Amino acid sequence: MKKNNLLHCLKFVIAFLLVVALNNSTVFAQVNIPASYALIKRVIPQRASAFVVEQLPVKDKDAFEIESRNGKIILRGTNGVSVASALYDYLTNYAHCQLTWNGVNLNLPVKLPLVKTRVHKNTPYQYRYYLNYCTFNYSMSWWDWERWQKEIDWMALHGINMPLALTGQEYTWYEVYKNIGFSDTDLNEFFCGPAYFSWFWMGNLDGWGGPLPLSWMQSHRDLQQKIVRRERDLGMKPILQSFTGHVPPSFREHFPASKLKKVNWTNGFADTYVLDTEDPLFAEIGRKFIETQTRLYGTDHLYSADTFNENEPPTNDTTYLSALSSRVYQGMSNADPKATWVMQGWLFYNDRKFWKAPQIKALLDAVPNEHMIILDLAAEIEPVWKRTDAFYGKPWIWNMLHNFGGNIVLFGRMNEVANGPAAALNDPKSKQLEGIGLTMEAIEQNPVLYELMTANTWRDKPINLDEWIKKYQLNRYGHINKYTEQAWKVLRNTVYSGGKIIRDGSESIITGRPTLDSNTAWTRTTFNYKPKEFLPAWDAMMKAIPTCSNSDGFRYDLVDITRQVLANYALPMQSKWVNAYRQKDIAGFKKYSREYLQLIGDMDALLVTRKDFLLGPWLADARNQGTTKAEKDLYERNARDLVTLWGDANSPLHEYSCRQWSGLLNDFYKTRWEKFFALLDDALQQGKEADIKGFDKSISQWEWQWVNSHKSYPLQASGSSVSQANAIYNKYRERIAAAYK
Repeated sequence: MKKNNLLHCLKFVIAFLLVVALNNSTVFAQVNIPASYALIKRVIPQRASAFVVEQLPVKDKDAFEIESRNGKIILRGTNGVSVASALYDYLTNYAHCQLTWNGVNLNLPVKLPLVKTRVHKNTPYQYRYYLNYCTFNYSMSWWDWERWQKEIDWMALHGINMPLALTGQEYTWYEVYKNIGFSDTDLNEFFCGPAYFSWFWMGNLDGWGGPLPLSWMQSHRDLQQKIVRRERDLGMKPILQSFTGHVPPSFREHFPASKLKKVNWTNGFADTYVLDTEDPLFAEIGRKFIETQTRLYGTDHLYSADTFNENEPPTNDTTYLSALSSRVYQGMSNADPKATWVMQGWLFYNDRKFWKAPQIKALLDAVPNEHMIILDLAAEIEPVWKRTDAFYGKPWIWNMLHNFGGNIVLFGRMNEVANGPAAALNDPKSKQLEGIGLTMEAIEQNPVLYELMTANTWRDKPINLDEWIKKYQLNRYGHINKYTEQAWKVLRNTVYSGGKIIRDGSESIITGRPTLDSNTAWTRTTFNYKPKEFLPAWDAMMKAIPTCSNSDGFRYDLVDITRQVLANYALPMQSKWVNAYRQKDIAGFKKYSREYLQLIGDMDALLVTRKDFLLGPWLADARNQGTTKAEKDLYERNARDLVTLWGDANSPLHEYSCRQWSGLLNDFYKTRWEKFFALLDDALQQGKEADIKGFDKSISQWEWQWVNSHKSYPLQASGSSVSQANAIYNKYRERIAAAYK
């Protein structure tokens, strides 16, 4: 009896202590130990046994510790992301390794370096956000679980704890609308093809690239369940979608009395339909969506909703905007009282003529501060927080946007990224700055910018770029080399100098629809640096080959820098054949146009040596998502279309997502230029003016034929990157220097 009383007392004491702990300011976040060990094994399978994972309690924001004990490396964290960050901190600062999309160095020493003094790091940022709606298509359209696993591991290693998680959303809508009486035929004109979900989710288009097979919705429902499960296992809180009013075109047939309005994105697509927030159906459908989504994917009470993505509201009346914002939030909170609205601040940057201070304040003030977070989406380009009184008291996140459309170009704002987050953090005017993030439209390029941006996570001071770039080289190439130091000094002061001249990197005229001009609608060739000043980086990288060519990251950088030199050189080459054409110099035109085509071919031959620059995997991954030939063909057409025309043959967005990829260069861009040169040559021979407008119309039809074709391309790189770079350097270096005199 006494023994039973003692056990009862012990249970009471333990229960009491647990209650005290849970109500105390100290929150003991739990690390999913098996999930952390599994990540370590995926990242460094041969050395995973050398690491021990332990729990670290913390009072407020995340923290981690690293130390050595009995020959093992101890990784402590407040959650799985902190543990993964501890691992990456050890790999980069002690083992001098690096893990990027474009180059991996995981050559750990045989004997792992000891951590002589315990390392303890805190983050000043509660939220570390990741992804943009557009990333899900410009980069992720065709990802399977294997590729998603790698990205989630990359997120955790780089400190991300708040990823946007939109995969599988179509199945949620499918269930919602089927349950209220919509047929598959009704929804065929609603759901777009898989390459266009980003703009479907944001209410910009319906149906384009479809009809979407049910097999896709089901397979990506299953994929999303794996994604959010893994993210949560590692301590992340994924952001899911909420309802903003975008409804199927057939909505009025089912609900004739509903208050609908047409919206047009003005980019060549048909109107979409938005349900007025005042309509009682808005709240009902919003509730059904969140309830269904929660049943399928769970919830962390974070919801993304963008009411006016590149579409202007019908009025600037502040009362209207406030009421609309309040109802959108209520649509979330009715289904989930803990809901927090995570809003992209792109509209305040993109449409500043409409969004003045009173309109912004009205939209934001209608939602309680504790239930809203604003993403300053392009803070490294233009910090909107500075002209909105830090979003009028709302919690907000400082983000680097960096890439638009997935274009392949060396570009970035290193100084802003190294200094901006800490400067804002330590500025009293920033008010409720609570996070940093990455909101690029596409990934898998310019890895240095993403290593740099995430280096801000565990610090509250600006990054010393001189020191950081040296360490980046050491981790990437395996050692510091005087030639790579020279190259990176030039890179920092040219392509990565940013500046106010251009929003994003200069594109090559090669990827533009053929023209006599130096720019096209989406192929802007304005530089933020003098191309001549970039050449010493190329020289230095070539000199570094003997000591660095075994490095995967070096070989990628060598190809990328060589590619950029050739892409830049296309502009002065274009001026030669344009001048010859205008001067009626037939021989000169033939010579220079032939050299221009050869340049494109040489770029293709260079890029085929790196899988990072191949068209083949993009198309093959699309086809692999299909379960029938018809589905495979549909997905391939989506994949080809997005990176060329974007829409139909008359699309005003053609080339927005152009890519300098092997296969695309030879078969698409080069062929277009050949056809254009044939037109100009014929005009010269006949002594008449070429019909440029007629060419634009005819070439768009040829482009559409290419979009609907099915030629396969290499899936693996071939040839030597070093050999090709050497051959190109020897062929072009002197003539390029002469072109810039």
